[in-house]
Amino acid sequence: MISLFILLLERVGLIILLAYLLLNIPAFKQSLIHREKWTTQFLLILIFSLFATISNFNGIEILPGKIISNTPLLSLSEEASLVNTRTLTIGISGLIGGPVVGVLVGAISGITRFSLGGIDPQVYVFSSLFIGLVAGLYGLKFIKRANFPSPAKGIFIGAIVEGIQMTCILVLSQSFIDAFHLVRFIILPMTLINSLGVAVFLSIIHSAQKQELQTRAIQTHDVLKLANATLPYFRSGLDEQSCKKAAEVIKKFMQVSAVSITDKERILTHVGAGSDHHLPSHEIITDLSHDVLRTGEIKEAHSRQEIGCDVSNCPLEAAIVIPLKTTEETVGTLKLYFTNAEELTFVERQLAEGLGNIFSSQIELGKAEIHARLLQDAEIKSLQAQVNPHFFFNAINTVSALIRVDSEHARKLLLRLSQFFRSNLQGARRKLIPLEKEIEHVKAYQDLEQARFPDRYELYFEIEEEIENIVVPPFIIQILVENAFKHAFGSRKEDNHIWVKVAKKGEYALIQVEDNGVGLPEDIVNKLGKEVISSNDGTGSALENLNRRLINLFGQIAALSFESSHEGTCVSCLVPIKKESD
Repeated sequence: MISLFILLLERVGLIILLAYLLLNIPAFKQSLIHREKWTTQFLLILIFSLFATISNFNGIEILPGKIISNTPLLSLSEEASLVNTRTLTIGISGLIGGPVVGVLVGAISGITRFSLGGIDPQVYVFSSLFIGLVAGLYGLKFIKRANFPSPAKGIFIGAIVEGIQMTCILVLSQSFIDAFHLVRFIILPMTLINSLGVAVFLSIIHSAQKQELQTRAIQTHDVLKLANATLPYFRSGLDEQSCKKAAEVIKKFMQVSAVSITDKERILTHVGAGSDHHLPSHEIITDLSHDVLRTGEIKEAHSRQEIGCDVSNCPLEAAIVIPLKTTEETVGTLKLYFTNAEELTFVERQLAEGLGNIFSSQIELGKAEIHARLLQDAEIKSLQAQVNPHFFFNAINTVSALIRVDSEHARKLLLRLSQFFRSNLQGARRKLIPLEKEIEHVKAYQDLEQARFPDRYELYFEIEEEIENIVVPPFIIQILVENAFKHAFGSRKEDNHIWVKVAKKGEYALIQVEDNGVGLPEDIVNKLGKEVISSNDGTGSALENLNRRLINLFGQIAALSFESSHEGTCVSCLVPIKKESD
């Protein structure tokens, strides 16, 4: 029995080695994220069917109580049985891929085992199918949760599937006595090996996932540093001097062969390989850049021909071209070049795509600042002043704190922060925006605040269908919700609810933001919206400025109305019902 255990340990070691090599292939690790896709399931069927086939041909030929051969086999003698790691591979395929993968791998493995012959080979066809189904049904719930069973659960499942195998041998074999002797000889080593193998396989997957999360955390940290380093240059606009400095920073952080930035017509800078002919102030020379400017979509090139540079000795072999956009149009491109095409991977594309969005926001921020300076519009300045710098720094600190703990959550918050400030900038340039844009802005603010104060606030929306498409002044709801978050509940940390309601009232839309807070003193209520109220948490001018904008736009009928008691506060206003096309 000890000899059998050692021989099985050698077999399972081969499977584990193959699994380790496989899980170090980035494309395969990425496919495991979307295991519900038929392409991934087909890939898993191929891989685990290969593992199961190797297990069958690399099995150990035995008679009850005796090992006959431990060399690779193409057939068995009529009275012999085969001990192998087949149930291990079938069980893991079901746990990872679900019932379809488990059953199909079980079928292929069972047929392969049947072809080897031996005593009662039909038993192993049925047991393989049943093991694949059971493991697959158990693994299905983990697929829906987008995770994997723990190694501890793997030990349990490994013992279960091996128990199914032994039960099938006892029940379906022609001779119960022979089956009993066989099971008694193999059950302990096979159960131990199968449980150990499943646990080790799952631990490799968990280790690969943990390494991936750590890599993403480092990347997120680098992206934040890179965004901070390039902000002064992109904010100043797309000119040769600022773009050259930005490209040098990007090349240093990204460790690519070359970085190029263009506007819609010419190269603004090119730093790195190929700088002898990709010259600033010259017209764009690559077909790839022209395609990106025309379509506004990211493009990849994996050869010199795809890049489209007409210089014969150009060292650049691969590239990612990212469009730089503002609200209205594509204003330029950011190009990351590689002298070795193999260096352009899925990770580089994902990182470049995220950087493109950040740089586009920075360019738009710069345009907004120039626009504000040229217009010298007091109301726009007042709106932009509502972006509390403390809120920005608190949000950045929250993202930084989450990077090491939950990098995916940190990535989503970073996108929410980008969305929040982009909405802020767009709203500052327009008098009216669609209601749905204002609601998105509020939800972005809500997500950022709830990341700082989990479960402290609950925000509800009640929007009548008839007026979902109206336009409203920018920030009208966001300012009221922010005011409620900051002032409505005092130090209370739970049972804090805010309702945003928009309903039709004649020719107007009634907008209400109501809370169940502690209420306000009557003397404060009488001053709200009419004068600046001293505040420790902000400028104190938000409600006064909002009320003044409403009156200037729609008249006194649109002025803010305040009702407050010890049960909470309700702030409301009337806005004329207008569609975006009106």
